[in-house]
Amino acid sequence: MQVMKWSVIALAVAAGSTQMAVASSQSESKGFLEDSTFNIFNRALYHNRDYRNGASNTTGTGKKTGYFEEFGLGIRLLAESGFTQGTVGVGVDAHSLSSIKLDTGRGRTRGADQFSLDSDGRAEDTQTEVGGAIKFRISDTVLKYGNQMVGSPVFSTDDSRILPEVATGTLLTSNEIEGLELTAGRFTALSGQFETGRDNAYGEAVDSINIVGASYSFNDNFSGAIHASDVEDYFKKTYVNLNYNLPLADDQALNFDFNGYRTRGDGQELWGEVDNNIWSLAAAYSMGAHKLTLAHQRSSGDAGYAYGIDGNGTIWLSNSVQYSDFNSKDETSWQARYDLDMATYGVPGLSFMTRYITGDNIDVGAGSDAKEHELDMEAKYVIQEGAAKDLSFRVRNAIYRTNSSNGRDANDFRLIVEYPLSVL
Repeated sequence: MQVMKWSVIALAVAAGSTQMAVASSQSESKGFLEDSTFNIFNRALYHNRDYRNGASNTTGTGKKTGYFEEFGLGIRLLAESGFTQGTVGVGVDAHSLSSIKLDTGRGRTRGADQFSLDSDGRAEDTQTEVGGAIKFRISDTVLKYGNQMVGSPVFSTDDSRILPEVATGTLLTSNEIEGLELTAGRFTALSGQFETGRDNAYGEAVDSINIVGASYSFNDNFSGAIHASDVEDYFKKTYVNLNYNLPLADDQALNFDFNGYRTRGDGQELWGEVDNNIWSLAAAYSMGAHKLTLAHQRSSGDAGYAYGIDGNGTIWLSNSVQYSDFNSKDETSWQARYDLDMATYGVPGLSFMTRYITGDNIDVGAGSDAKEHELDMEAKYVIQEGAAKDLSFRVRNAIYRTNSSNGRDANDFRLIVEYPLSVL
């Protein structure tokens, strides 16, 4: 009810300050084939995680090691048709997702990161899944049903490994009024990043995930959003966002970004106690090639922030970083981050980032508080022109330490090579 009330208010504000577009997306459709695209996206990922405190990684054979190491290649074929002409446009999307094991072993694979395990506890050499969706468009409103990647704050498929998660269900997206986007959806399955089946991901079953949301750009510098979800027999969530950009000069600006979740158990509460409130506020100052960000995040309630059954990307918070999310029960965390874009210094495509996050007051029971901290360093280079244009190389390294009985120290290193190809 809260979401619907906000949507009505936003609709009224927008109707009073904007005008309906003269030409809609559907009226400008060139046709099913004429607007079609076909892209190939390649990603190679080397991932090494070393648990420095001796905590064990258990493989499919029961053998324990202090680390895991996996190297794989993901190949995505993504075909999207245009819409047929007329009042109601019809189109289809299709994809093929394939993974190829380049290197790992029974003593080095986690079996839940990039590859599934076979009956011998070895990572599968190759895996492939195919899927598709049918879509309809009226004016600037699109209804899509089938297999799709979703990017909602309350249901977000993860894309942090060689292949993405894929959701099965229905999503309605409407942009009839300039600046206002309304979404609603119902999903019944989620395939994991290392799985090819259509069952619910990671061995957990969910009958339905219903989402609804609205985002509105009040002007070029200020926007807001509110979204809600109902994961049947698990929990209900509400998410809010406010983002404000304050230009200071030609090459200087301040940005403020607030994100918050409210989670409450629902139905059978299959994950147990999940009642939680969590929010983050980030302030970023940019000046030319430099950007400095300070962020604060705070969690409260009867448990930490819960997500995953609703997509492993469903944590749109400032201090959700490479290794930790800093989302434990009663945790308070701070972040300092620095970004550098080398284009200003004559090297376009090269960028660097480093950040430090520290969290404390973590409730681990028995009246004790725990702490954690993480240092991340990252470098990325994107080739700007030539035959290899858009080929990118990215190095990410995280050093994580904690005294929590619920966590373990780790060094996390990733090398990511991506090459997108536009065929059509």
